[in-house]
Amino acid sequence: MRLFDLIPAQFRIAAAASLLVLLATGSAALAWTVQGWRCGQQLERQARLHSDTLKELSLAAATQQRKEQDKRFALEQRLQSKDETHYKELTDEQNKQARLRDRLATADLRLSVVLATTDATSGCSVPTTTSTGRVVHGPARAQLDRTHAQRIIGITDAGDQGLIALRACQAYAKDVSAQK
Repeated sequence: MRLFDLIPAQFRIAAAASLLVLLATGSAALAWTVQGWRCGQQLERQARLHSDTLKELSLAAATQQRKEQDKRFALEQRLQSKDETHYKELTDEQNKQARLRDRLATADLRLSVVLATTDATSGCSVPTTTSTGRVVHGPARAQLDRTHAQRIIGITDAGDQGLIALRACQAYAKDVSAQK
């Protein structure tokens, strides 16, 4: 006797149908589980590839950022050294002008200018009259008053400072534009 013969006749169709439904549901569940495993493996592989790609991109970005920081640091160092050079030039020029003003104030040094001569005999570089104060032969010169000489030195000092500042600005602009 078979197991199928033990089921009453009115329930045999229902039992066969439920057996078929159970078989279909079991195979679907098994297929669902297998597909889940496969999809999980694919998602895991994609996630790994994605994380590897992100890691490479972050390393490349960090390297690029480090290069840019190094460039910026080098530029800052060059600009600082040039700034120190220009500051030294400026202070040297200011010290030189201060010494010149001090020498003018103490009458240690006198500024003089060449006089324009309209004399027809002035083509000769030897003076016609002898002077006791100088041995240099040349055009006649007039000494400037101390206050006027100091004003002239002040004007040239401002001009020198302006030229030094202009050179510093030009060097800065040249360095910055060379980096771009």
